[in-house]
Amino acid sequence: MPMINSKVTMELSEEKRDALAKEFGKAISILGKPESYLMLGFEPNSSLYFAGKQLEKGAFVQVQLYGGENPSACDKMTGKICEIFDKELGIPGDKIYITYSGFENWGWNGRNF
Repeated sequence: MPMINSKVTMELSEEKRDALAKEFGKAISILGKPESYLMLGFEPNSSLYFAGKQLEKGAFVQVQLYGGENPSACDKMTGKICEIFDKELGIPGDKIYITYSGFENWGWNGRNF
């Protein structure tokens, strides 16, 4: 039920995608969601600009959730996402934007929850 989609400025090897997937799989519990429903998307080699300049290392992350967002949990998740991108890709937290969206209608396997 959660979807995390990441646009990053660099190439992502399969090894790096797998490492990110493993880390996000653990981190999603911060939002009270199970890894068993987590979907991930990676968009490597994205052209991202911040403050009028192209970023060498940067990320834009969208976190979509079934149901509402908990501001406190989202704040903790933001810290964890920044930690993961710094550790795995060397992207500093001040070059990452993260958005959270909650949805009441979420479909899967031919029906809505």
